[in-house]
Amino acid sequence: MKQQNPDDPTHTPASPRLPAVVPRSAPPYFHILAKPTGAACNLNCAYCFFLSKEEFYPGSRFRMADDLLETYIRQYIEAQRTGRVTIAWQGGEPTLMGLDFFVRSVEYARKYARPGMQVEYSIQTNGTLLDDDWCAFFHEHRFLVGLSIDGPRPLHDAYRVDKGGRPTFDRVLAAARLLQKHRVDFNVLATVHAVNADHPLDVYRFMRDDLGARWVQFIPSVERVNADGRTLVQAGRAVTERSVRPEQWGRFLIAVFDEWVQHDVGRMYLPLFEGMLAAWLGGSAGLCIFDETCGNALAVEHNGDVYSCDHFVEPDYLLGNIRDQHLITLVAGEQQRQFGRAKRDSLPPYCRACPAYFVCHGECPKNRFLDTPDGDPGLNYLCAGYRAFFAHIDRPMKMMAQLYSAGRSPAEIMRLFLPGTVRPEALFATTGRNDPCPCGSGRKFKHCHGASRGRIGGS
Repeated sequence: MKQQNPDDPTHTPASPRLPAVVPRSAPPYFHILAKPTGAACNLNCAYCFFLSKEEFYPGSRFRMADDLLETYIRQYIEAQRTGRVTIAWQGGEPTLMGLDFFVRSVEYARKYARPGMQVEYSIQTNGTLLDDDWCAFFHEHRFLVGLSIDGPRPLHDAYRVDKGGRPTFDRVLAAARLLQKHRVDFNVLATVHAVNADHPLDVYRFMRDDLGARWVQFIPSVERVNADGRTLVQAGRAVTERSVRPEQWGRFLIAVFDEWVQHDVGRMYLPLFEGMLAAWLGGSAGLCIFDETCGNALAVEHNGDVYSCDHFVEPDYLLGNIRDQHLITLVAGEQQRQFGRAKRDSLPPYCRACPAYFVCHGECPKNRFLDTPDGDPGLNYLCAGYRAFFAHIDRPMKMMAQLYSAGRSPAEIMRLFLPGTVRPEALFATTGRNDPCPCGSGRKFKHCHGASRGRIGGS
């Protein structure tokens, strides 16, 4: 499909209406990351996979037009068949649009929201352009702000620099303090790369103790090197030297998990760990990377182009443009549904037989570019790290799942890690079948953790 240039004076805006009959294949709810500035950003983070996407839009000013903003908000709200919708902004750097753009976005959301519909707002930002006016606006409209920061000063500044190559840590820290001053809810998004991956506790404790964050998401940096030596599209089997190594990623997660399970369950929210508990309870991890199929998390560019996923903003995954077709038509179309099913259908037998399949499902398709030991394509680059991590957390996850299923708080697991106490493994090893279970459930060991059978690590 041809990408459209919003700056082309011959381009005539259109405003497709909601189809009279919504396609059966349309999901009741889907998520969109809207990129009003496209790939434009005031920083030059070395590992950013998105900066080079500007090549797909030569000559563009990379600013979402106001009529397109209204079209997008209207179509997005119309397409949701639930009573709750989240309007999410990302980039590049979305705050380059200026505050007035987001004021108008809220006005349009109010205009088109159905009676009783709950509209929520979120924005992912590097924070360097925030001031009191921005933060007052976020507080007034209850924006959830995602702040990108990679750890203490030397770890953050290793790759997160501005266009002049200058470090950005102080400016991002100032943004965090402004958000706190204005009582704005904010989450931390930390990219785990070749440098900070070797310092997991420094990163985590900085987020918790120095920054004061209570919600932290860790994203592994995996940059695939294309045949021409660039990282423009998801192709190639080599990765950059900045990319986190599989075993390094596993060690990072294990170290952070051990700190969390000993001190912070119920106090620090890490989506990865919370998702693991949901999976060990028999449900979904609630993260698209671990879902069996995908396709319900898309991206819309500054000119209205819609792509299958934020990680696949490239020509092969362009679905169309909301000036020409209604958003729900693109989301429900066979191209997108096939994209979502391919995550499951392309998984090799080696992965399906893995004891961690129930939680992992092969992780994100963008990282599946290695061959399995059987020679089949589709093995996740991070597989070795995830396998080590899943095996390591198996026992404590079972313990927390047992607590939850008994109507108790999973946070009770922390008392098994208090200073001077014996590690759970030693407690279980010395507990008789008819003795009380060391987890504190009040049941006999043989009817509690002594009866569990391991999905990954055994019991």
